[in-house]
Amino acid sequence: METLLIGITDDKAINRNNITEKVKQFDDLQLCFTAVNGNDCLEQLKGLPLEKMPHIIFMDIEMPEMDGIQAICIARSLYPHIFFIVLTVFDDDDKIFEAIKAGAHGYLLKDENAVSLHNAVIAVAKNEGAAMSPAIARKALQLLSNASVTFPEKKPAANNISSLLSEREKEILQHTVTGFDAKRIAEITGISVLTVRKHIANIYQKLHVNSKAQAMRIAYDKGLI
Repeated sequence: METLLIGITDDKAINRNNITEKVKQFDDLQLCFTAVNGNDCLEQLKGLPLEKMPHIIFMDIEMPEMDGIQAICIARSLYPHIFFIVLTVFDDDDKIFEAIKAGAHGYLLKDENAVSLHNAVIAVAKNEGAAMSPAIARKALQLLSNASVTFPEKKPAANNISSLLSEREKEILQHTVTGFDAKRIAEITGISVLTVRKHIANIYQKLHVNSKAQAMRIAYDKGLI
């Protein structure tokens, strides 16, 4: 029986503990890490070897420093093999569609029992399906069948990532992706080479990447450039 590795990201210890206890009830699930917010989640993923990467991450939405939507946006570009299931108390329309557009593979309410969580993991990881709490699924269907529903032209996913970077950082990211080095970017922008390098370091830190190639992947995937 294949063991599925599970990650949990939630800013409240009681929620992390509750989900952990539910995960531990099943022999085919194994907890590989817990994180307190989106930043923490992405930092922990950066340090994991491939064989210890989670198959599924249960992700809260409302968290300090970086919320779940932003974390999913970045992680889906860097780790396309990981599935994300939003686990939250929120069932409002905007959160449902923001999570889906960010790349979430499921959306469950936190009061789901252990069996429902396990079924969701199997549906997503092994059957390539989608997992939704019944109440969420009904609401999503109602929204989709409502002719008055309009969707924003710009993807919330891109907007969430864009908000992480300052206008100067986005400008420098664009020049970096174009292929310019720090000296050339400094000439174009009228700032020092040292300042350019500091901006690049900040971009890498905010996007949780280690290389230009990873930054380019997120920039292209999320329409930042």
